[in-house]
Amino acid sequence: MSATTSIAHPRVLVIDDEPPIRRLLTLVLEANGYRVTAAENGKEGLVLAAQLSPALIFLDLGLPDLPGADVLRRLREWSTVPVIIVTAQDTESEKVALLDAGADDYITKPFNTAELLARVRVALRRASHDTAPPVFQAGRLVVDLAMRRVEVQGREVTLTATEYALLKLFVRHAGRVLTHRQILREVWGPTAESQTHYLRVYVARLREKLEAGSGLPQLFRTEPGVGYRLLEGPTTDR
Repeated sequence: MSATTSIAHPRVLVIDDEPPIRRLLTLVLEANGYRVTAAENGKEGLVLAAQLSPALIFLDLGLPDLPGADVLRRLREWSTVPVIIVTAQDTESEKVALLDAGADDYITKPFNTAELLARVRVALRRASHDTAPPVFQAGRLVVDLAMRRVEVQGREVTLTATEYALLKLFVRHAGRVLTHRQILREVWGPTAESQTHYLRVYVARLREKLEAGSGLPQLFRTEPGVGYRLLEGPTTDR
């Protein structure tokens, strides 16, 4: 296969011990132009990751041989490949630990196909562009990072230094879930990692200033027990 074809059809590695999930991910991804290789345990997945250098990895937490955290830790010793965790609804603490350890995102079982593909696009886009574009737009929000200017519906919005630092962090990682600890460390420093009340207050302020009193969080999605995500387009999902 030519290099051009490889770029046009990125390789995705699925590491999951459940055959139905492997089949579903393979069908969905291949139908949307991705090449898929599947592994049924962590050791096989690590070998394939080294051999194939995939553009993206889906990593299940409940593998039969190695904990997901161990697979991720070994991957991160030599690779920065985007990793999306595949998990169940009731594993918030493990999701947080893996995101803090270097996972790029997570999706819960059962998952929505459109949301899964959106997660893939975000992860691949971030992997190919290490920095945020100078102008970010999502629905009515426009953030000009070069000019430090924030507008909603064409109206300039004044933010405090901390509010702007928080918004800039979200913009740099748009579409990706950020854990409470990651956000607090980046904006307030390592000594503030447990001060989640800071975060609740400032996210509420950003919502008040940027979501135009819609009554629904259209930009900042709360990921219960995990953190927050800045959506890349307008939505009414909570």
